[in-house]
Amino acid sequence: MAASRSGSSCRAIENQLKICGFKRDMDVSVLYLAGQGLKEVPSLSRFQILRYLWLNNNKIQKLTFLINNYRLTELYLNNNELIDIAGALKHLHALQILLLHNNQLKNLDTTVKELKGMISLQTLNLFHNPLSQDPGYRLYVTYFLPSVQLLDRKKVTQKERESALHIYNHERSRVLQSVAFGKRIDMPVVAKTISTRSTPCAKSLLLSPGYEVANHINKVPFENPEDAVFVRAMKRSIMEFSSVDWNKIPTCLGIHLENKPEDPHEKLTVKFR
Repeated sequence: MAASRSGSSCRAIENQLKICGFKRDMDVSVLYLAGQGLKEVPSLSRFQILRYLWLNNNKIQKLTFLINNYRLTELYLNNNELIDIAGALKHLHALQILLLHNNQLKNLDTTVKELKGMISLQTLNLFHNPLSQDPGYRLYVTYFLPSVQLLDRKKVTQKERESALHIYNHERSRVLQSVAFGKRIDMPVVAKTISTRSTPCAKSLLLSPGYEVANHINKVPFENPEDAVFVRAMKRSIMEFSSVDWNKIPTCLGIHLENKPEDPHEKLTVKFR
């Protein structure tokens, strides 16, 4: 039975190669295998420049065939029977479009962790999966996958990004608000990620009072590069500029002639990081 399924998959691939006129594997950049009733797909490693892959509307349950397809930019896996994608997609750093709706993905933490390395990912569909029913699902995806612009066919708004930041990184949200309104918040240097989920990517990171950014003493590794940038910004020296209107300050001769106590000087001082 397994051999029969594998054979049908291979025939489907070869038929597409003939239809598209590809004579060499090294020339294949597009594969359309949608709606073929496929349960298994053989390794596609021989197509090293593959960029566009349609596998939607099949019966695929496992992703074990994309090991060396690093150049994929668009991947359509919607309407299949996928239960888990852990370890199958995280190497696809060039991916820009990923459709996974209408599957059986249940674990939101695991799924998002698998996609975190896709810094070019702009379009993502996860609706009609059990994980999309999790409370706070959309804000969770918005925060941990910041490159995504279109989630479940709906544009991610700036308000959603601010809400996600407030929930999952409250301290950073406070600092950004203080900068926006020209206020300074005095608080200890803490880079904390707040989450109601018990997941490694949402760990709280607390820095000891003796922590120094500029050297390697007591250095704490950061899981999220944004946390390192945040801590460095908080530890940056405060710059202070003062200015005085010298036209309003009388000379020594003027003070002597007027024979009255000198008024305090007006000095404008500005501090910022």
